[in-house]
Amino acid sequence: MRGPTSGMRVRSGAPGDAWRTMSVAALAQAPDRRRTEAWLLAFVVAITLGGHAATGLAMKGRLPAGFGTFAGAVALFALVPHLVVRRWAARADPLLLPLALLLTGLGLVLLQRLDVTYLAEPRLHMVPAGRGQLVWTTVGVASCGGLLIALRDHRRLQRYIYLMMAVALILLAAPAFFSADQFGAKRWIMLGPLSVQPGEFVKIMIAVFFAGYLTVNRDALALSGRRFLGMRLPPGRQLGPIVAIWVLSLLVLVFERDLGTSLIFFGLFVIMLYLATERTSWVVCGLLLAVVGAAVVGSLEPHVHGRVEAWLHPMDAFTPAGQKAHLSSQLGQALFSFGSGGMTGSGLGQGHPELVGFAGNSDFILTTVGEELGLAGVMAVLLLYGLLAQRGLHIAMLARDPFGKLLATGLAGALVLQVFVVTGGVTGLIPLTGKALPFLAKGGSSMVANWLMVGLLIRISDSARRRHEPDPHRP
Repeated sequence: MRGPTSGMRVRSGAPGDAWRTMSVAALAQAPDRRRTEAWLLAFVVAITLGGHAATGLAMKGRLPAGFGTFAGAVALFALVPHLVVRRWAARADPLLLPLALLLTGLGLVLLQRLDVTYLAEPRLHMVPAGRGQLVWTTVGVASCGGLLIALRDHRRLQRYIYLMMAVALILLAAPAFFSADQFGAKRWIMLGPLSVQPGEFVKIMIAVFFAGYLTVNRDALALSGRRFLGMRLPPGRQLGPIVAIWVLSLLVLVFERDLGTSLIFFGLFVIMLYLATERTSWVVCGLLLAVVGAAVVGSLEPHVHGRVEAWLHPMDAFTPAGQKAHLSSQLGQALFSFGSGGMTGSGLGQGHPELVGFAGNSDFILTTVGEELGLAGVMAVLLLYGLLAQRGLHIAMLARDPFGKLLATGLAGALVLQVFVVTGGVTGLIPLTGKALPFLAKGGSSMVANWLMVGLLIRISDSARRRHEPDPHRP
């Protein structure tokens, strides 16, 4: 409904100046957004604390130990970034922070709940992850706030795209030389007692590089080539970048056996290339190269081949022959967990996530959601991810500069790709990739990287709306 002041004209005040058309409603939206964000954050805090309390009551008949500390930490996770956004990004999208915090809060509740079960199962040799995740969440939220304070204009990143890509390539290659095999893959760099997963940060750096590179070269990449099977293929010279990225993703897959990072890396480039050029031929070429690369590596690389076999035959581990061969039963147990959860689940704290094994708080954390919150809980989590990605695409549509459009799209695309490869792996849709579910799963690198991604989206959103909405204090 349009109010009586909607679309009214406001004179500049200087004699001889032209009339300017300003929406009074639009000028009042900035404080309204922050007020909406504050109410949503309060609602998120209530949901998180309610879930944590319900878990403790269900498992032990009392509030969880350290409930006050947990409540204070979650309240600070909501308050501090809200104040930073209110001061340094007042026109930003009001849904980004609440969505990120709700997913983070649910992850903290699940990890605290899993710690109780794993401590009762010493045979699994699981180290409690709840307290560590609280620390890493603090680092991630602080990094998001620091980025908003330090980076006043996202377009400054365009000056450093080649430096950022060089750093990304170094980080991407480092695990192959400075990491021992862990769970069949090389994706961590050990720094004393800490481990860093550089692939989580590389996806942001690559999105920044692709956005800057395609902003400059999209006209050349959009050139028409030869027609083949009813579509125009890119010229051979312009096909070089996608082939180079394809080869690089295969090298990551072969030397580090990191299927998830390889899929996200290559898929992100194809998505951004299509959006920059609007050429479906790029998508076709990308899909063909992905199929060929996956088929070759899946046939020749033993670790990847083993994951493909486990995906094709997830129940073989429960047969006498599979037990004799010590086949992994994780995927089969995950499917049983989803099936036993039914529509509404058994309730928080009432499932048996220990049956999944050591990866229940990382790769397979979604199975706990499926078992204890049911199909309804899984769909709610996926809808939260979908809404967060939708806000990223909405920000891309609002952005006036091509770099901001492509960067917001790339960040949203990276989120969707990671959620897809993780969810697809634990539900049996695709082979397991070993990636962490954003915000939910255990992992400091993942938490910090995803909060940095949220910070970038907030900055682009604020910049886009500042260009759409005039400053009421300017003459």
